[in-house]
Amino acid sequence: MMTMSDPIDPRWPKILSLSVHEFRTPMTVVTGYLRMVLKEKAGPLNEQQRRLLEEAEKSCGRLTLLLAEVSELSTLEAGTAAFNIQPTDLNVVLATAIQQLPPLPDREVDIDLQLVDTEATVRADAVKLGQALGAIVAALRRELVTSDRLIVRAQRSAAQGRSSYEILVGDDAAVAALAAEEVASGATFDEWRGGVGLSLMNARRILNAHGGTVHGPANEGKASARILLPGS
Repeated sequence: MMTMSDPIDPRWPKILSLSVHEFRTPMTVVTGYLRMVLKEKAGPLNEQQRRLLEEAEKSCGRLTLLLAEVSELSTLEAGTAAFNIQPTDLNVVLATAIQQLPPLPDREVDIDLQLVDTEATVRADAVKLGQALGAIVAALRRELVTSDRLIVRAQRSAAQGRSSYEILVGDDAAVAALAAEEVASGATFDEWRGGVGLSLMNARRILNAHGGTVHGPANEGKASARILLPGS
């Protein structure tokens, strides 16, 4: 398994980009024909046929989203992703990301958002940073087992001897454990999680591009994370 310290094969971004191109064309054709059939361009459908075709269309939608994530990963790996960096309030970015999270299909999890008590200015691309933060929170929310409340706590930090901010994500016990840990003691965040596509891989790279990092807990059994971002 590749780790964050392993060298990147310079051909890898090109392979990803070519793969997206090769998959996108047939996906577009399949999706187009499914929509035509659902609109009964080829004749009327009964209820069972419509239900089956609608499920197929949903699966095509998920594959299309995955292709978009692969495309983004290729630009992040190649260093060609465009970032609109400017002074940004981390509180606003984080609140917007949480607000835009889709509901879970099988249960309700309350997100306890605890923001920095004053404006928290970072230099960031607000859209991309919000995407990264939202992906991490969404992944940890779906992994909650013993709780129906996820804490997202943003606070000032003096990590690495500079003014910065940290975001602790997890249930009550996990956040308490993270708060008690030394910042440097955290493990590498596991971005190789099933069921979330490539969103966490992209999130880690977006944070790195902002000078930030994401770490897992020292106890890898807890679904939690510590995100560090430099202040402006």
